[in-house]
Amino acid sequence: MSQLPASPSRREFIKQSAAAAATFMIVPRFVLGGKGYTAPSDQLVVAGVGVGGKGESDIAAFAKTGKVRIGYLCDVDDRRAARSVQAFPQAKYYKDWRQLLDKEAKNFDAVSVSTPDHNHAPVTLAAMQLGKHVYVQKPLTHDIYEARALTEAAKRYRVVTQMGNQGASGDGVRQLQEWYDDNVIGNVHTVYCWTDRPVWPQGIVWPAAAAAVPPELDWDLWLGTAPSRPYVDKLVPFNWRGWWEYGTGALGDMGCHLLEAPFRVLGLQYASAVQASVGSVYVDEFKRGYFPESCPPSSHVILTFPKTAKTKQEITVHWMDGGIQPERPDELGPNELFGDGGNGILFIGKKGKMMASTYAAEPRLLPTARTQEVRTKPTLARVPGGAEGHYAQWVDACLAGYGNHYLSSPFEVAGPLTEALLMANLAIRGYDVQRPRATGSGFDYPGRGIELLWDPQQLRVTNFEEVNRFVKRDYRPGWQ
Repeated sequence: MSQLPASPSRREFIKQSAAAAATFMIVPRFVLGGKGYTAPSDQLVVAGVGVGGKGESDIAAFAKTGKVRIGYLCDVDDRRAARSVQAFPQAKYYKDWRQLLDKEAKNFDAVSVSTPDHNHAPVTLAAMQLGKHVYVQKPLTHDIYEARALTEAAKRYRVVTQMGNQGASGDGVRQLQEWYDDNVIGNVHTVYCWTDRPVWPQGIVWPAAAAAVPPELDWDLWLGTAPSRPYVDKLVPFNWRGWWEYGTGALGDMGCHLLEAPFRVLGLQYASAVQASVGSVYVDEFKRGYFPESCPPSSHVILTFPKTAKTKQEITVHWMDGGIQPERPDELGPNELFGDGGNGILFIGKKGKMMASTYAAEPRLLPTARTQEVRTKPTLARVPGGAEGHYAQWVDACLAGYGNHYLSSPFEVAGPLTEALLMANLAIRGYDVQRPRATGSGFDYPGRGIELLWDPQQLRVTNFEEVNRFVKRDYRPGWQ
């Protein structure tokens, strides 16, 4: 695919974006044609890009509001798209999102993006350049650079944005915030978030044997920005999450659901430092294996955040995945579930503790008997429908127009949150950075055992240059 010339608006965006050290996105022909039309006030026409799996349930939730017409469907895999095609028979179907936007831009108002992580950013930016509102599945992007660029672009193009971490609209996180604001647990200094993910293969070597590409799948389009390589069995539709070229591991899958509550409750923004330890696997009886292409089977990451307007000191946030959990609080009964058993959030304050499950659901004070005993005045408006109302909230905001309706996870909120979890991945990936030993035999791992110091203005680690290559990856030629 040949590259297209940059439009004046694209050059202007690159100059003005705080994060734009270099170009990284496709700007297809449709950008040259100007922005699309404004939606009728009573109906939003949505185009879905990636309409199997979570994308299928997303567009169904939009349609359920009664205010949306699903006008266009796009997926590189006809098998994955089949149920959505059946559910919306009047919607026109495309395989290539670039063709969809090129040919149909004047006929829809908003785009729902639910591709694998590595293709979120180019689809989203291209839609925003057309003036289209966007709903993007979590994590917002694959790279830190992309997250900052999309956050800046949302302001520039003045479109309605929402990330698909529906717990941000739930009642639970608002209850946690009200308890904290009312000083029920005192000043929080430490937070733990944990998950039993991954539930897909990680910590493995790339399969040696290539497999036949399923006839319904356009493998080249699926790869998109990622390097070209042969298809391997069972990578699609789900196991891509465990490979760094496409996914972001357990952090990308669950981080936006679990870290969102600490961000909202404590007013966190950009982390200042991160360190990690990771699990390894045995490749034979005597040797442990590390496979840098694949996310590790488990990890423990410690993020440090500067003091905020809602805290009295720096905040330490622990992330644990692969089934690792923090020590059970003394205030929790021996038979009481910690979080929801597999996932959870724990806030530790000077006066007490509070915890929640996935999506910040089931908020509880510790000991749990306090949950019913403590009464705080509700101060925060609830989103109609709670977590499930996340979809209708975005629809209503799109119909109201930019800046006219409250959103739980617009890019100005979702961008910094995504940057934090991707920064945690920097530490995980840095742990496995390999450098040949001076003796010429084997490898050293210089990223282990150090704390990465982060400059959020320059988007770079200041004390370990080798890991900065993961801040902004190189796109495949033709997809820059």
